[in-house]
Amino acid sequence: MKLKEEMKKMKVAVLVSGGVDSSVALQLLKNQGYQVTAFYLKIWLEDELSYLGDCPWENDLAFVKQVCEQLNVPLEVVSLQKEYKDEVVAYTIAEVKAGRTPNPDILCNQRIKFGLFLDKIDASFEKVASGHYAQCREKNGVVELFQSPDPIKDQTYFLSHLSQNQLKRVMFPIGHLQKSELRALAHEFNLPNKDRKDSQGICFLGKFKFSDFIKHHLGTQTGEMIESETGKVMGNHDGFWFYTIGQRQGLGLGGGPWYVVAKDIQKNIVFISRNYYDAEKQRNVFRVESFHWLSEGNCPEKNNFTVKLRHGAQRYQCTVVYDADGTTGTVTLSDRDQGIAPGQYAVFYDGEVCIGSAVIGSSF
Repeated sequence: MKLKEEMKKMKVAVLVSGGVDSSVALQLLKNQGYQVTAFYLKIWLEDELSYLGDCPWENDLAFVKQVCEQLNVPLEVVSLQKEYKDEVVAYTIAEVKAGRTPNPDILCNQRIKFGLFLDKIDASFEKVASGHYAQCREKNGVVELFQSPDPIKDQTYFLSHLSQNQLKRVMFPIGHLQKSELRALAHEFNLPNKDRKDSQGICFLGKFKFSDFIKHHLGTQTGEMIESETGKVMGNHDGFWFYTIGQRQGLGLGGGPWYVVAKDIQKNIVFISRNYYDAEKQRNVFRVESFHWLSEGNCPEKNNFTVKLRHGAQRYQCTVVYDADGTTGTVTLSDRDQGIAPGQYAVFYDGEVCIGSAVIGSSF
């Protein structure tokens, strides 16, 4: 009885996007007796890139309003356009110009959704909830981040850069559900967006293409595509910044398949190869930098984990050798991977627990 009373008193800020995941999260928290307020984050790029097509946020916000009206939940629209520009967009552009492959969604969660957003809301909100597929459990005063039981939808990869202070304040009401179970709940609640398709791509772009975003900021510059083994010019491209290591699609060349294997950012050259999977090219060892452990302690004593190199179900067994400084190291995978791209994140797991991440540097 006391717990229920405490829940009724607890104010929770719920991040809503117009999608079915955050809407079910909102409904569940309201059903559990929390004092919930929905918050829709309006972000910078939705206006700047509107010339490319319809503004996706208008459709998203329309669904948010319908859901909040049905649930009789107050809604606030919070503008974080400048914050996105300064914290996420600037990082993304800088990484691309440096020839690396950024992961803005990880920074978005750490710096914006569970970062600067907290400065925008009333301090009386004890928790911030979202529709992420992840789970938090406290153990000996430390909050651990557990993966979702749905390995395909699991989003711990994108949450791997949060701090303990952030983890202690977040709630993931749908983290224990499979996607099929969530859809069933959306129909049970008869939510307006119960059949709406999941959004794809980078969080701040909506329906816009990443290549359009890059072109808007960096323009185009003709360069050569060179076969790495022979030095032969096989074609031209519009700028190395449109390509990432391991990329196969969109090269526009016959006689393939061709893969991007390296970039010379000084000479604007993209090196390509048809022999990406040759046996001698192991692609299973790479350097990492900027270790971030969710426990906020030093490097773990053990060094055998599983690791994700991107969002999704794919994991590898791995061994980590830490450098003396504790901030860098070398990762060896149990199998080779075609897309070890500098700038992306390696996210480490001990069983079902996401324990931390590091930025991928050079590969061998």
